Amino acid sequence: MAEPLGDLTRTHTCGGLRADDVGAEVVLLGWVHRVRDLGGVTFIDIRDRAGVSQVVVRENEALATVAKKLRSEFVVGVSGVVQRRSPETINTKLATGEVEVLAREIRILNEAKTPPFQIAEDSPVSEDVRLKYRYLDLRRTRLQHHIGLRHRVTMAVRRYFDANGFWEIETPILAKSTPEGARDFLVPSRIHAGEFYALPQSPQIFKQILMISGMDRYFQIVRCFRDEDQRADRQLEFTQIDVEMSFARPESVYGVIEPLMQQVFKEIGHEVRPPIRRMPYSEAIARYGSDKPDLRFGLEIRDLSDVFRNAEFRVFKDIIAGGGVVRGFAVPGGNKYSRSQIDVLVDQAKQMGFTGLIWVRPGEPPLSSVKALTEGTLRAALAGASAANEDLLLMAAGPAEGTSKLLGQLRLAIAKKENLLDPEKFEFLWVTEFPLLEYHEEDGRWYAMHHPFTAPLDADIEKLESDPGVVRAKAYDLVLNGSEIGGGSVRIHDAALQSRMFKRLGISDEEAKERFGFFLEALEYGTPPHGGIALGVDRIVAILAGESSIREVIAFPKTANAVDLMAGAPSPVDAKQLRELHLKIQN
Repeated sequence: MAEPLGDLTRTHTCGGLRADDVGAEVVLLGWVHRVRDLGGVTFIDIRDRAGVSQVVVRENEALATVAKKLRSEFVVGVSGVVQRRSPETINTKLATGEVEVLAREIRILNEAKTPPFQIAEDSPVSEDVRLKYRYLDLRRTRLQHHIGLRHRVTMAVRRYFDANGFWEIETPILAKSTPEGARDFLVPSRIHAGEFYALPQSPQIFKQILMISGMDRYFQIVRCFRDEDQRADRQLEFTQIDVEMSFARPESVYGVIEPLMQQVFKEIGHEVRPPIRRMPYSEAIARYGSDKPDLRFGLEIRDLSDVFRNAEFRVFKDIIAGGGVVRGFAVPGGNKYSRSQIDVLVDQAKQMGFTGLIWVRPGEPPLSSVKALTEGTLRAALAGASAANEDLLLMAAGPAEGTSKLLGQLRLAIAKKENLLDPEKFEFLWVTEFPLLEYHEEDGRWYAMHHPFTAPLDADIEKLESDPGVVRAKAYDLVLNGSEIGGGSVRIHDAALQSRMFKRLGISDEEAKERFGFFLEALEYGTPPHGGIALGVDRIVAILAGESSIREVIAFPKTANAVDLMAGAPSPVDAKQLRELHLKIQN
C-alpha cells in the first residue's frame, strides 16, 4: 500500500552524501536499488539519477518490519542521520562509499512489479525488451549517464553560441514539402482538403531566409525528420545543432565550430587542439577510400600504378592503360598471417565487391599471390607502400575512386579485426571541396551531392553546364573517428546562379517556382553571402559516451524497423480522424 509523501522533503540526492555530512539529519527520496538482510541488520541501497547511498536499519524492530517489505524498484522516502562507515566497510567504488544513513523512518511511496530485467546491473538484455520497457531501461546507471551527458553538451552549445553573438531562433515544424534526397514525412491538412505539410528534413531554407532577414548569426538545437531506412547512426527523427552565418567563407565556419568542439569535449575531459586538419574530398578518397575516414590508425592507401605501368603482369598493365589504377596498403604485422587467414581476407574482399585482391609478403625473396610478378616488381610495390618486413601488402586494381572505396572498406574491416579503433582517441578532420553534383545512371540525371543550395567553387562555376562532374562545391564535412558528425557549405546567394543550379538538376522553371518560389523571390531582395553547418547531436554524444549506436544516447528511440515498442507507434487511427483529414486507406 503506497504511503503519502506528506512532509518529506529531499535534503540531499542519493549521490550527494560525503564524509562532511556525518551527523547531519537527511531525507533521501528514490528507488530501492538493492536490499541485503543480514539478520540483525538490513542494508538498503537507495538510488536516484545522482547515484546510490547505503541506508542501514539496526536495533529498530518497527523499521526492520518495513525493510522486509521492500523489493527492487520500490519508491521510498528515508529520513535518518549520516554516519561514517567502519574502515573495513568503506566502498571505494561509490562516491558516497565513506558514509551511510542510519534510518529513523522508511516510507513506502509506491510499490513496483518485478522488472523484466535487472536495473541494478548492466547485464545483457535484448534491445527489443529494453525499448519496450524504456522507462525502466532509463533508470540504469549507464543510460542516465548518457542522458545527463547529452544535457551537458546541449547546455555547453547554447552557452557558447550566446557568448559569440548567435541568436537561437525557432523555425517551422510544419513546412512545405520540397522533396530532394530523403523522403519527407507528410502531414495532411484538415482545413485544406487534399493538401499536406511536411516535417522538416532540416531548417535549410528557413535559416537562409533568416540571413536574408538580417539576423546575421543564427543557431538552433532542432528536431529534424527523414523517412529513410534506419541504421545504428540514423533515426527517423534526430537532433542537430543548426548554424548559419552571414558574410561567411568556409574558414569563418571552421573558426566558429572548432572552439565549439573544444567546449563540447571538455564535458568528458578531452582537449581538442585547433586547427583541425583539412583534406579535400579527392585526397580523402584516394588515401583512405572514404569521405569520412577514420584517422585513428594508419593503413593508408598508396597509388602503385607507376610500379605496374610497364610491369610483366598483363592484367594490371591493361587496367592502367585504360585509365584505371593499382592501389594498396600495408597491414602492420600482417606477415604473420597464415595462408588460411589470408584466404579469409580474400574471401571477405570478394564479398565486398573486389574482382581480385593481390597480396605480397616481404621476404627473401618476396612472395605474392600472382606468380607472374618478378622479384623486382614486388620489391618496388612494397617500397611504394612503405611496407616493413613484418607487414603484408594488399593490392587491387580498377577505376580510381571505386578501387579506393573498396580498399577503404577492407582497411576498416582489418582495423576492427586488429583492434586498432582506440575508443579513447579522437581524430577530427574537415573534408572539403566535395563534388557539387553526382550522376545517377539509373535515371540519367545529376543530383546535388549535399543539397541544391550549395555554392560551387568560384573557379568552377563556368563548368556547371559544360563539365558538371568536375565542379567542386564550397562544402565541408566535419568527421570524427570515421563518422560524419556535421555537414555544411557556403550557400548560393545569387538568384541567377540558383536558377542555373536548378536547371542543371533538371528542375524546370515551373517546378522551381512551385517548390521554391518564395525562396527564389527572397533571394532577389539583397541576399548577403552566407554559409553554415549542421552538427548531429546524437552522433556526437554517442562518440563521447563510447557507444556504437545512437539509440543508446536518445531517451526514446525507434527500433531498427522504425517502431516505438514502448508506445506502440506507428499504429492505426480512428476512421473518424481519417475522414476529418480527407484520407482513405487503400488495401
